[in-house]
Amino acid sequence: MNGRDIKTAHVRWSVDESVGTITLDRPERKNPLTFESYAELRDLFRTLMHVGDVKAVVLTGAAGNFSSGGDVHDIIGPLTKRDMSGLLEFTRMTGDVVKAMRLCPQPIVAAVDGVCAGAGAILAMASDLRFATARSKVAFLFVRVGLAGCDMGACAILPRIVGQGRAAELLYTGRALSGEEAERWGFFNRLCEPDAVLSLATEMAESLARGPSFAHALTKRMMHLEWDMGLEQAIDAEAQAQAIAMQTRDFRRAYEAFVEKRKPVFEGN
Repeated sequence: MNGRDIKTAHVRWSVDESVGTITLDRPERKNPLTFESYAELRDLFRTLMHVGDVKAVVLTGAAGNFSSGGDVHDIIGPLTKRDMSGLLEFTRMTGDVVKAMRLCPQPIVAAVDGVCAGAGAILAMASDLRFATARSKVAFLFVRVGLAGCDMGACAILPRIVGQGRAAELLYTGRALSGEEAERWGFFNRLCEPDAVLSLATEMAESLARGPSFAHALTKRMMHLEWDMGLEQAIDAEAQAQAIAMQTRDFRRAYEAFVEKRKPVFEGN
């Protein structure tokens, strides 16, 4: 399937060269998520597993904000009227968004500005890299609406990014992190000026897309799988993965380019 053939109704999707961009686009409400946009994101990331021309993805929000999380009126209100079966259907569906993000082979670069809260913070967390601004505000605010911090994989993924103690503080208190603090804690990879954050995140995605995309997909897959492995098992698994990578034409292209003293051109095979 071609990435340009993907149609979306609740988020904006575009492809330029080999980079796909997803834009959360409800700027009048700081880009909140709805039942429909959750499902569309899940399906989009699942589709990307079968899209060969998209090598990296940028995830961003419109008009100076990333996402304010689940829409209070469109989601939270209706959830108070659901029974346990209906609530579990919703929470499993939202968790499937993160599963799809982690299983899609393309590296995901989040470009974060302004509000990045609740499920919006989860989407940034589930990305592979996070570029942001000093004015960004990150809040895993579930506790502030009477919910547990264990939402969409937060208790599994966030400690691996910022550490157990810092993750516990964020999930118990729901407090907001400034951009500077989030970078210092390792949640953000880089801080950028507001007018440059999207372009710099896109540059990073373009750089990754020009790299050995098959190898990048292996790296992402192994980083995901090795969470549940001991060290010896992980080393053995990486030996097998690297042996597979050594069979690719990109590996030979890199060697030939080195011998010929030129920059390699990778093709992802």
